[in-house]
Amino acid sequence: MRRTTGLIALSVVGVLALSACASSAPQADGDDAPAEDVVLTWQTTGGPATEKEKEAFQDPYTAESGVTFENVSSPTAVNQVTTMVETGNVIWDIVHIGSYVSEQYCGELFEEIDYPEVDDSLYPEGSVNACAKPISKFAYAFAYNESIYTDEVPTKIDDFFDVERFPGNRVVNGNNPRGLIEAALVADGVDPEELFPLDVDRALAKLDTIKEHLIFAPTLTALQQNIVDEQAAMTITLTGRLGSIYDSGADLAPVWDFTTWDFDALLIPKGSPNVDAAREAILFAMQPEQSIRYAEVGGTTPVRSDIDITTIDYSDTHRLFQPFLNADKGTLVLQDPQWWAENSASTNEAYVAWQVG
Repeated sequence: MRRTTGLIALSVVGVLALSACASSAPQADGDDAPAEDVVLTWQTTGGPATEKEKEAFQDPYTAESGVTFENVSSPTAVNQVTTMVETGNVIWDIVHIGSYVSEQYCGELFEEIDYPEVDDSLYPEGSVNACAKPISKFAYAFAYNESIYTDEVPTKIDDFFDVERFPGNRVVNGNNPRGLIEAALVADGVDPEELFPLDVDRALAKLDTIKEHLIFAPTLTALQQNIVDEQAAMTITLTGRLGSIYDSGADLAPVWDFTTWDFDALLIPKGSPNVDAAREAILFAMQPEQSIRYAEVGGTTPVRSDIDITTIDYSDTHRLFQPFLNADKGTLVLQDPQWWAENSASTNEAYVAWQVG
């Protein structure tokens, strides 16, 4: 078994603590504030994800512009942005989140921002809207701990739901069932090409068959720790997070049978005190050099068509969990952004209610 090298200790910053930081930090006032006085508050999913965004986007932009960043991690970013916008107390400037949120809340919770400097034709059809252009694409994949299953090993998505042949706990995101809902339906016999619209009730019924073997992690960092500590033997989660788990010492192996994928984007909360400065920082992150660097440190995949992903210097770990390289990665299905935009709230509510029911 590979030795655990230890996780970097990263604190999760609460909204109240962030308010105190935001109130004391110098803020931009249009174009009048010097760049070195601008502090942008940037939301991520926390843990290693924050460090990767710092290395690829924030630190290079600070070196170039003088603008600095205050990072905050949140597993429920949409709820917190909603509260900020409704109360008129918006203290975040940039939110890193999936495509369906951008589609669902553009103009309502997030600023409509134009980026004419970057041609829309560089992006897949349907991935651009009035609030954002995608930063990268990523996947939700099935993986297991090789040190636990040393004889027969999982080879297909159905094995995640087979606790007789493959006993042990499975850890999943307790706040958001994306990737898990689709996997449950395919394991229950739904054709991957006919997944959408998702039958959420059917998916939850399939998940109910292994409910006593599921750990519902409150954050991705907690999910990671469950695998590293061998409290769980399997997971379905973000491919970038799988790489972090592997590098933290877990003998993790991917199962390339059925995998879903999505775009993500950087958005500006409506009413941000630093709209112009946030736009410039996001524009910087969209550039090929930054997209490639983010792929190298995070294992994600650039969306822009002018970037050849086969030339990216991925680490061995990232190549292991990279679903978009080569043609032997099983079935890849896009998580329909429009469906999730229209149904994310009700699906999340049903998922949480099922957990406690």
